[in-house]
Amino acid sequence: MTKRFTEVNCWTKFFVMAFLPFMFFISLIVGFLNIIPLDVATHSLIIIGFILFIFLIFIAHNATYSACIMDKLKDDLERDIEDKLEKNILKIEMETKSILDIDQFLEKYYKDIRNRNFVSVAPSIFPMLGILGTFIAISISMPDFIVTDVEALDKEISLLLSSVGSAFYSSIYGVFLSLLWIYFEKQGLAKVDNYSNRIKENFEDKIWTEDELTIYRYTQYDLKENRFLAALEETFNSDLLQTISNNNMSKIKDSMDEMNSSFTDISTKLNESSLNLINALHEVDNSKTAVTTRNQIDKSLIEFTDAMKRFERSTRSLELELKER
Repeated sequence: MTKRFTEVNCWTKFFVMAFLPFMFFISLIVGFLNIIPLDVATHSLIIIGFILFIFLIFIAHNATYSACIMDKLKDDLERDIEDKLEKNILKIEMETKSILDIDQFLEKYYKDIRNRNFVSVAPSIFPMLGILGTFIAISISMPDFIVTDVEALDKEISLLLSSVGSAFYSSIYGVFLSLLWIYFEKQGLAKVDNYSNRIKENFEDKIWTEDELTIYRYTQYDLKENRFLAALEETFNSDLLQTISNNNMSKIKDSMDEMNSSFTDISTKLNESSLNLINALHEVDNSKTAVTTRNQIDKSLIEFTDAMKRFERSTRSLELELKER
């Protein structure tokens, strides 16, 4: 436990839980001293004393003892809760509350009030120690059965039976402590639950409930979605799309006009080249000079090549325009 918890003493709860185990142990001591007719062997008394010592160590981790500590520290707890509430403020519309998880806060606040490992093994460890003590006591008091006559054998058997009866005291004591632990544990847990519920009721008006936070989150999602849709609508309104469409169509129309012009130019050049070729062939047929004919053919080929290059440039320009769209 942390220093905050170790500084708090709940001796009254400690004595209440230890009272009956002490009385049981004292009765065994009285029997051992032959004050009352109760046969208790020395080793059984030592084993039971050891089990009692273990029980006293475990008392500080019982729920009844922890509930007492929680009750004495309630003023410190409420101050710590107030500070935590201030640090977790959330304003929704016109109302301001805290988003503090009170259950999680209480669990962390009291996580060191007791060792949960001790709590988990306590109901079973006392009966186990009692049974172990019984076997140890029997093994210690086991008589020697190597005898030569019947009277000696009867004496050894009587000694064994009396030792077995004394040895079972530790098992009885272990079961008794286990039942006592469970009783105080259940009683303490009920007190802890009542105390936690009172704390929650005291701060209920200052903390947002889970349902309220869920509604708030869904409201924020709807608000963000509406803002996003409004932004999309503003960005892609019909006027903007119309402007973009008109600009693109204008550029495409210019490209198509330029391409048509190129086709017309090519067609004209092809016709001129065809006529020149026909004339050139006619001159060859009429046996005119070869040089003049060759010059006309070269000129026609050059003009045809220029026309094809212009057509290629127009085609590439149109392709780039379309890719940019």
